[in-house]
Amino acid sequence: MLKSLLVTGAALSILAGGLPALGAPAASTSALSAPPPGRITIRLVTANGSGCPLGTTTVAPFADNEGFTVTYSSYLAQGGGGVSPAENRKNCQLAVEARVPQGFTYAIAEVTYRGFMQLERYATGLQKASYYFAGDTTTAEVQRSFNGPVTDNWNVTHQANTYVWAPCATTRNININSELRVSGRSSTPTSIMTMDSTDASVSTVYRFAWRQC
Repeated sequence: MLKSLLVTGAALSILAGGLPALGAPAASTSALSAPPPGRITIRLVTANGSGCPLGTTTVAPFADNEGFTVTYSSYLAQGGGGVSPAENRKNCQLAVEARVPQGFTYAIAEVTYRGFMQLERYATGLQKASYYFAGDTTTAEVQRSFNGPVTDNWNVTHQANTYVWAPCATTRNININSELRVSGRSSTPTSIMTMDSTDASVSTVYRFAWRQC
């Protein structure tokens, strides 16, 4: 997707502040454990939204059980240059099932979002995301804005300062919502922002913290 627009060079890296206080306080270092033995399984249950049409999103666990990746191949918002307003906002709602070895539970400790942006002068881009466990009212919400002119890969990391743990002995879906918005002037060239990939090296990365039940 838009391979001709991808550029080399250092990625734009932004470290966001900690997530809002969520649920119980973060576990102490002594309460955390190493990833469990065996293998976790990650499965994409559903994908809905203009940013993730059918067949354009995949998930995969890390071999070391430290987390999982989400890879998009058609997640593109555009603005300015006479583009239809329907292209200004793209979103995606995912339900991801994580099955872990008995006796362990996990929390999402860190998320890294990646993509590419080409924002013309006066254009702005916005990335928003949230995630929560099915059946839980506790939601982590984050967002980051960008101003043009800029043409670069973007890389945003959100670190949790409190952990929300998956229920023990119960499989709950991780519900992931994300959104991209681009606004620009009709008199300027079209601006774009993606959260997609031309290869498997550009993905959203979810990293786990582990503890024993």
